[in-house]
Amino acid sequence: MSKYTDLAMERRSRFTSEGRPVWNCCQAVVSVFAEDAGYDEDACMKAGTYFRGGMQMGSVCGAVTGSLLALGLAGVDDPHAANELIRKVRDHHNGMINCKDLLRINAENGGEKIPHCNAMIRECVGYVEEILQAKGKLK
Repeated sequence: MSKYTDLAMERRSRFTSEGRPVWNCCQAVVSVFAEDAGYDEDACMKAGTYFRGGMQMGSVCGAVTGSLLALGLAGVDDPHAANELIRKVRDHHNGMINCKDLLRINAENGGEKIPHCNAMIRECVGYVEEILQAKGKLK
């Protein structure tokens, strides 16, 4: 794993008293690239607050929205890069990108939510890291 993936997983290992991760999927992805992009991690965490659970309505996966936020914050002004990231996620998940669909299929296959979400975070952090390296945006 990379330092970015390690940091995202370290953040996801902290839980609230209700047993939920303190950092949601979007926050876990966008925040690990904050320093390299010249942004405050706390500001990135706040910006990603309401992107959990597919924008709180089962829409686009928070790890994906966090990835797109990270690319934008890093100054990647290339829609092809963003589209490639989305295509990779869709290809890896049978055309699905929405949280509710990804979680439904995961549950149907006997999977648990938190490990599934953590896998989505690792996947998306990897895609962002690839793009940022290719664009010369990582320190």
